[in-house]
Amino acid sequence: MLDLQSMRIEYKRARLDEDSVECTPFLQFEKWFKEAKNAMSPEPNAMLLATSSADNIPNIRAVLLKIFDEKGFVFFTNYNSDKAKEVEANPNVAAEFLWLDLERQVRIIGRCEKISQAESLSYFMKRSRDSQIGTWVSDQSSIISSRKLLAMQIEKIKARFKDGDIPLPDFWGGYRIIPNKIEFWQGRESRLHDRILYTKENDEWRISRLAP
Repeated sequence: MLDLQSMRIEYKRARLDEDSVECTPFLQFEKWFKEAKNAMSPEPNAMLLATSSADNIPNIRAVLLKIFDEKGFVFFTNYNSDKAKEVEANPNVAAEFLWLDLERQVRIIGRCEKISQAESLSYFMKRSRDSQIGTWVSDQSSIISSRKLLAMQIEKIKARFKDGDIPLPDFWGGYRIIPNKIEFWQGRESRLHDRILYTKENDEWRISRLAP
């Protein structure tokens, strides 16, 4: 049996105080994200996205953050995927960024909604041609018989759009997480971690410290 109980790392890299954080969670996130990117954290824009179905069955997976501003956090997906169906059934979601090398986490709780087709198109046109083709090919979350079938479908899409730009599929686009709570977690020694919570109240952000 694996001995997991003795596994322990002391977190000593940094601290997080109420008087040193930014006035909004978006500014604080931007600061931490830049530090993660500069530190060469692997896939710093990878976030765990937690959803639940209409009958309250939870689900979780990793997605990539592709747009971030004071309106929220945007990811892209097939609108027929499990995550999209769950968001449509229950738009309340949670997300987490984990930057282990910096001993940091960011937790987000909010509501998810579709972005405009124009926003989705703007991002789609920035993707590589192969990624655009992949968007057309993948009926995300559906069962397929083999990888060979996927390769055959790729060749069909390449032939279909060989003479021009690849259009945005109507079944693919972005969702924006509009947060009402964002927690910044900094690992500390003896598991006495720093946890700073931003809570949205009447269009203002209240800053609180949480017990470890």
